[in-house]
Amino acid sequence: MQNGFFECDDPIALQKVCDAFSAEDVDSFFRRWLRRLPHPFTAADRRAGMRCQLSILQMEVSLTQVFERSLHRTETTFNDSYDFDIGRNLGNLPRLRTLGRHINHRLLTLERVAQHCAIASQIVERIVLPTVDDGQRAPALRWGDPRTMALFSALCAFSAAPEGITNRSLRERVGALYDSGPKGYTQCRMSYDLRRLRLKGLLQRVPKSHRYVLTSLGRRVALFMSKSFARLVRPVLQRLDPSLPDHASDPLRRAWRACERAFDSSLADAKMAA
Repeated sequence: MQNGFFECDDPIALQKVCDAFSAEDVDSFFRRWLRRLPHPFTAADRRAGMRCQLSILQMEVSLTQVFERSLHRTETTFNDSYDFDIGRNLGNLPRLRTLGRHINHRLLTLERVAQHCAIASQIVERIVLPTVDDGQRAPALRWGDPRTMALFSALCAFSAAPEGITNRSLRERVGALYDSGPKGYTQCRMSYDLRRLRLKGLLQRVPKSHRYVLTSLGRRVALFMSKSFARLVRPVLQRLDPSLPDHASDPLRRAWRACERAFDSSLADAKMAA
């Protein structure tokens, strides 16, 4: 295993050693080698107070998890610390390390949600049916409706977006997934859908802004609705297309046709056929 520890007798002690690694350690290591290597400044420059100062141009923060037969490495790379309003001075190493760890753990949480995104039937009912909370009526988000499914699919793309969601950013993605007719998916339609998502508890508005962030419930609902429809409902319904020939080789279709024939026979026996 490269760039990590595969096993350790005392992982708690090892973690303490790693956590103790500081900017001062990096600077001390640099100064020690600077005494042996050709110095970029002359002796006169150094006497005048000129001194090298280290900066962080790139930094990687990783979490490596060891399982029985495999390794799982999650890594955040900072190519420009100014992207996070943090300077490049070496003294900012602790802030970048903490931020990198938070990003890694958040990504892992999202991956776990994506793999286990099932939701309770009560939540499904609350989402797909109209609701009233604190006197505010929240229209239904009907599962299977093309516009609603485009919304859920588009939200999945923002599950890890630190900058949040705006009317424009979400509208562009929904418009690419949903054919809304000649007028297109307008800003007004997006505003209406943002209100539905907020009242259902799937989005939360950032105070004093026009941005939204997905709630933990919103991530789970968006993933479950999108995955269940795309991987189960739509392919199954396509296999049960009545325009397909009766002698289709699909075992699901054969079973469905047998069920239909048995049901038709029961109706005929009860003299209830249409």
